[in-house]
Formats: sequence, C-alpha cells, structure tokens
Amino acid sequence: MNLALWIAAGLLAAVALTGGITKTFVPKAKLAAAHGGGWTGDVGVAFVKSLGVLELLAAAGLILPAALDIAPVLMPVTAVCWILLMVGAMITHGRRGESRLVVLNLVYLALATFIAWGCFGTGSFTG
Repeated sequence: MNLALWIAAGLLAAVALTGGITKTFVPKAKLAAAHGGGWTGDVGVAFVKSLGVLELLAAAGLILPAALDIAPVLMPVTAVCWILLMVGAMITHGRRGESRLVVLNLVYLALATFIAWGCFGTGSFTG
C-alpha cells in the first residue's frame, strides 16, 4: 500500500509542479493561447499566478511531509486540498465545453482521493 501511495503522490506532485511552474512563470497571454489554457483569458493575472503558487505548494506538500517525516498529516491534507482544486478545474473546463480536460482533472482527483483515503483511512503514510 505504501508503494502505491508513493507512486500516486509522486505522479500528482509532478503534475502539480508542472502546472505550478507554468502558471507562475509563463505569461498569461501565452497560457491563454495554449491548448486548455483559454480559461486564463477570463481571469486576472494575479489569480493565475496564485493558482500557480498553490500548485507549487501542493507539489511540496504531497512529498516532503512524508519523505522527511515532519508533520506527515500535511500530505493527506494537501491531497484533500487538491481534490477541491480539481473540482473547481472540472467546473471551469466543463463550462467551457472542454470534456477531455474534465476527464483529465477527474483522473487527478481520483489520485488525490486515493492518497487521502490511503493516509486518513487505512493508517498513516510512512516512508
């Protein structure tokens, strides 16, 4: 079970890191022109950058607490926060008619749910 949780956390952290770097450092106009980034045209730069920073924090929160054995409860808490973020992403992409991105966000939501369930439900996550 721990191996599966580590794999899920690693995959989700990689997704969060990639998205966070992109939203934080790529100009909004370039994001809006990219596939799946059209939603950025409807919101302010500060909102996009804030989401990017949150995703960077999520990447750290999915790995570091368990890996360093410092406040490991933060790892499943981060997974629950990711679930909420994915619900918002699914609503946003759904309203825009981007069904493939809704499905992709559903996969990320499922990974985060597995992590939260595995850490909160069956016992603590240990390295």
